[in-house]
Amino acid sequence: MSTARRAHPPLQNGAGGDDGDDERDEEDGDEELEEEEEPRLKYQRLGGSVPAILSTDAAASIAVADRMVALGTHNGTLHILDFQGNQVKEIAAHTATINDISFDADGEYIGSCSDDGTVAISSLFTDEILKFEYHRPMKAIALDPNYSRNYRRFATGGLAGQVLVLTKKTWGGYHKKVLRDGEGPIHSMKWRADLLAWANDAGVKVHDMKTDKGIAFIERPKGIPRPEFLLPHLVWQDDTVLVIGWGTSVKIAAIRIDLSQGLNGIQRTIATVGSEKYVDIVGSFQTGYHISGIAPFGDLLVVLAYIPNEDEKEKKFSTSVTSRQGTAQRPEIHLVSWKNDEVTTDALPIHGYEHYKAKDYALAHAPFSGSSNAGGQWAAGDEPLYYIVSPKDIVVAKPRDAEDHIAWLLQHDCHEKALAAVEAGQGPTELLDEVGSRYLDHLIIERKYAEAAQRCPKLLRGSPSAWERWVFHFAHLRQLPVLVPYIPTENPQLSDTAYEVALVALTTNPSFHELLLTTVKNWPSTLYSASPVISAIEPQLNSSSMTDTLKEALAELYVINSQHEKALSLYAELLKPEVFEFIEKYNLHDAIRDKVVNLMILDSKRTVHLLIQHRDIIPPYEVVEQLLHTNKNCDKRYFLHLYLHALFEIDIHAGKDFHDMQVELYADYEPRMLLPFLRTSQHYRLDKAYEIFAQRELVREQVFVLGRMGNAKEALSTIINKLENIEEAVEFVMDQHDDELWEELITQCLQKPEMVGMLLEHTVGNLDPLYIVSLVPDGLEIPRLRDRLVKIVTDYRTETSLRNGCNDILKADCVNLLVKYYHEARRGVYMASMDEEVHGNRVDDGSSRASERSSSVRALDVKSRTRCGARCCLCFDPLPIQDISVIVFYCCHAYHLSCLEGGLDLMRSNSNQDSDNGSDDEDGSPSGKSRMRCVLCTTAAA
Repeated sequence: MSTARRAHPPLQNGAGGDDGDDERDEEDGDEELEEEEEPRLKYQRLGGSVPAILSTDAAASIAVADRMVALGTHNGTLHILDFQGNQVKEIAAHTATINDISFDADGEYIGSCSDDGTVAISSLFTDEILKFEYHRPMKAIALDPNYSRNYRRFATGGLAGQVLVLTKKTWGGYHKKVLRDGEGPIHSMKWRADLLAWANDAGVKVHDMKTDKGIAFIERPKGIPRPEFLLPHLVWQDDTVLVIGWGTSVKIAAIRIDLSQGLNGIQRTIATVGSEKYVDIVGSFQTGYHISGIAPFGDLLVVLAYIPNEDEKEKKFSTSVTSRQGTAQRPEIHLVSWKNDEVTTDALPIHGYEHYKAKDYALAHAPFSGSSNAGGQWAAGDEPLYYIVSPKDIVVAKPRDAEDHIAWLLQHDCHEKALAAVEAGQGPTELLDEVGSRYLDHLIIERKYAEAAQRCPKLLRGSPSAWERWVFHFAHLRQLPVLVPYIPTENPQLSDTAYEVALVALTTNPSFHELLLTTVKNWPSTLYSASPVISAIEPQLNSSSMTDTLKEALAELYVINSQHEKALSLYAELLKPEVFEFIEKYNLHDAIRDKVVNLMILDSKRTVHLLIQHRDIIPPYEVVEQLLHTNKNCDKRYFLHLYLHALFEIDIHAGKDFHDMQVELYADYEPRMLLPFLRTSQHYRLDKAYEIFAQRELVREQVFVLGRMGNAKEALSTIINKLENIEEAVEFVMDQHDDELWEELITQCLQKPEMVGMLLEHTVGNLDPLYIVSLVPDGLEIPRLRDRLVKIVTDYRTETSLRNGCNDILKADCVNLLVKYYHEARRGVYMASMDEEVHGNRVDDGSSRASERSSSVRALDVKSRTRCGARCCLCFDPLPIQDISVIVFYCCHAYHLSCLEGGLDLMRSNSNQDSDNGSDDEDGSPSGKSRMRCVLCTTAAA
């Protein structure tokens, strides 16, 4: 069983307690558990008219109906209050302390009894009051629940020891009946349906008012003080369950008709002889405190506990113990199960509690109603209320609702649970903003800035004002960078100032620059103005705080701000691969003049292509100048080689001023390209090139330069002595077309026997091998001479055979071509008219004449059309002119006769050649006539 105690909860609408409570609070605080449990009830002082009433009087008893509260005082006044404590009626029914109050079920009548020996039945809606005098203090009263409907019955009792039941007679007056007598004073009485329960010195009795039979007697707990010092408390949980709290004992009695298993596994049957109803004690336990009141709370019990002092415990209630003045402890509310499992405990800050005894407190609860009448439950819409009464104070307790639960969680820093509760619909949605704000405040106080930022999207949701407020708050705390990743860009969209403040905050520290770059790339550029952010970054360009990431972010901002050339400078400096696409996208070719080196370092191949493609914008001398004088750590000569080589391939003259340099670059980086370059270019110095080749031992290049310089013999000597390649030597001599070189070649080869043999092998077709052999000194040993001579003879025979074969083929081809030419010359030449030339592709299907002509044309064995399109090849007029003869040659050129004769005369006068007389021409024309020739073909031949 848990015995934890909780410090007194805060009360609303009133002070927290008396003066001097602080010291006692500290003492109570020592008794709290390390982990405080959430209370089940909340407390509030009853306001309205109550403070004024109790300022001049003291509360003695209380009763609660469905619509009102009745408060009885020590001066005998009955105050009818609403649930806010406002007085709606005052009844001066008695002249002494009112000990008990009872409502009927309809809330139309109220009964009260007093120490002045009177019992009063008052109508709440009229001025009707019935008074009964008994001359002894009356301690208990209970109206029949159906008092206003039928019998007008009520029961009462007091120090006289009689249980009186009064019933109104039909003809007037009341019939009095004594149910019990002689068992001691009556201390408490409760009526529910047909069952009346009362407590006297002997114990508790239950009487069936319908059958007028007693049902059960429950003995008074042993070891408790007399009832006048510690009163018994009775409460009906429903029509069949009676809860009894007396001293330190709690019993739950169930009214049954048949014997059956008791609730909670406890079976104890007490039966009255001859009764059909029985009572089961279904729950029973002892407490460590005095019971000043008890009430049901669902399947739990609410107990108003008075904590006795040590001296009171030691006397074990053997005498009439009273609290020493000013030493009493706070009363407590215990929420327990039927097995005394304690759920919560709350200490109450009642005004003046130090001076009160257990019987000075009272506990009342609002009646159960509706469908939940049974089982100690309230109907939906009803508010369960508990009234804790002391002489000068009334506290209202009620179950904590969702808002209270959330408030408690927040108070105990359980913000995550509070948020989950609100999101689960346990409280109004308006609480979500408050919970979120308090949660964030808590995290900020705890300096958990990252966690607070992470929670913002969930807590602030779609409120632009809330987001902006927290953006500026984080900025004030210099913690805005942790919030930036969570700032929304849509739904909601914030003001441009909020986004600009966030971005500027990221520029202040190098550790934030990566986030700045990511944010600039991800946030839409329409959300903010880039100018304030650029202004914050630019002063750092030449400082130590400038990082590559910040430069890239600045470049992105330049792009947003349409400052593309500035962005290009930064991209090139940062060697970003996408710089080439950026140049093409924004047509920034003119802006790369001073960025050649950076671009070459980034991607030399793409840069060279870009420079070559736009060499009209960036001339070669600017590129070479930048590469030559750069201070960057790079292979600038290699870049020069790549650029000049590509430039040379595109235009051999574009970089002619740098061909001397290019010779050296080729020698260093790509020697295989030297010879093609040397053969093509005419813009390099031969002596300098030869010096470079000599230093690097590039023999073939030396040979080429020597040959270009006219020093063929030295070049030939170099080939023979250094390359020892007779084939290249022969090729070199052939290219020079110099007979003396052949003699020099033979002379130098004769000094080396092996060279003689190789010379014999490679001079077939160029020199006579016998001549070479004749020059060989006697006795010179030539390796593999026999084999080489055999090969020479064989090659000579093969060459001779090939020549003969080629001659035969050539002769046959000539004969065949002459025959073909003869047959071609015998064919006719078709002369097309102008109309046919223009409309040659048209065919008029409807004209039979045109059809016959087409057929005849297709039937001709046509050699070809005239080459001038039916026009004279000299005057270009149409051939078919009336009375003018036309001459057509076998070459298909056609002339007007007059044009041709004029053309031939002009040719003769220019060449001063006379025609032959007295002999026939080759074409068989008679002697004395000039030979007709085609002017065009003759001119071409000449």
